[in-house]
Amino acid sequence: MSTMSKRILAFLLLIIVIAPLLAGCMGENGLDNNVPMVKILYPRGRAAASGIVMISGMASDKDGNETLVNVEIKIDEGEWFTVDGTTNWSYDWKTYDIEDGSYSVYARAWDGTSYSNIDEITILVNNPDIRDSDAHKWAVFVAAANYPEKNESKLGNGGLYLAENITSYLIGNCGYPTSNIIILFDDGWIRKDNGYGTKIQPLQERIHKYDIMYGGATKENTEATIKYIIDQSNQYDDSEVFMWFFGHGYGNQDNPIAGGKILEKSAFFLWDNTVITDSEFGELLSGLSSKKTCIIVDACYSGGFADKTILNLPTFFLLHSNIPKPGRIVMTGASKFRVGYASTTQGPLFTLLWFDGLTTGNADGFRPGISKIGRKTLLRFFKDDKVSVEEAFYYARYMLRTSKVFDDYQKMEPQINDQYPNRGVIRSLGGMFL
Repeated sequence: MSTMSKRILAFLLLIIVIAPLLAGCMGENGLDNNVPMVKILYPRGRAAASGIVMISGMASDKDGNETLVNVEIKIDEGEWFTVDGTTNWSYDWKTYDIEDGSYSVYARAWDGTSYSNIDEITILVNNPDIRDSDAHKWAVFVAAANYPEKNESKLGNGGLYLAENITSYLIGNCGYPTSNIIILFDDGWIRKDNGYGTKIQPLQERIHKYDIMYGGATKENTEATIKYIIDQSNQYDDSEVFMWFFGHGYGNQDNPIAGGKILEKSAFFLWDNTVITDSEFGELLSGLSSKKTCIIVDACYSGGFADKTILNLPTFFLLHSNIPKPGRIVMTGASKFRVGYASTTQGPLFTLLWFDGLTTGNADGFRPGISKIGRKTLLRFFKDDKVSVEEAFYYARYMLRTSKVFDDYQKMEPQINDQYPNRGVIRSLGGMFL
């Protein structure tokens, strides 16, 4: 072989050996594999954060986004772990128990062959002990509305809008500290087309009149948030807690008599297709010592959360949830045996009527009536120009029962278990005012 031929052969061999090093890697089809790209979009660098922090971003691949396998992040010197999503991805970082300070967050994408370059931001965690109000009041709103694959099962963004409206009322009219209110909705993203479309914005980038905390309505977030509120509120003898839950309830609509719930627990779905039963919820609240707690569960077949079935009748004692206790008022948007209804743009019907009665004053003086179905007062004595949460409940029940507008929804039969300030008919006569 000539010297020239040997040189050509050596050059070709060298190209074959080092080509993968120059191009990254060779794909299975023999073509060069392009390295994917990842970017952290939220929060922005050196942003201050507290509570639940959604870390979100995007990833792409020149070889086609379908080649993306996963996105991983790590925090400081921790381990890499996979987050939800690829082209649009997110992770809820719960900082309740994290020491205040500066933390580095890293992200990388993987296409099955190559990792992307690492993107990095710094987050300043600051969970303040000093509140923006001296009031010892906490509120949490949890709504999982748009997770079903079938659009006809989605509940829209109305639940989010209603939660924000109640939040504004609690802050502006009831003295709730802005930093003590948390809204958990869907997976922490707003979707276009009223929830029926694709992700367009993390909730934590959403502009609200007040600087409240947002997060995703997953079971992990819900349990962590409830635990946080219990830990915080238990530090004060005069603490007040408001909890609101909205979503799909668990039952059988093909069973028109009792929804299949006679010997079953009430339950509602969260975003990650998990459920919380009434007894699980009761266990979560077992450590709550607040003597002024209002709980609303607005979902189908939800009466069991108030230990009620229908017509104000109690559930079988072996099925008690242990949620109702002295100092608590528990309301549900439907009986244990009936479905509830919601507007996809305004939220669940019972809460809408309850909130209307509370904020307009229209519920002033409303009384329980037979089986607590609600009635107007016959005596001026019962009107005091302010509305308790119980009066707002009886107003909502009355409107569902008497207004022609709601003829199709009379069978919802919302339920209440009123043990404020204490258990018993006489001892619970004092109204709860938020």
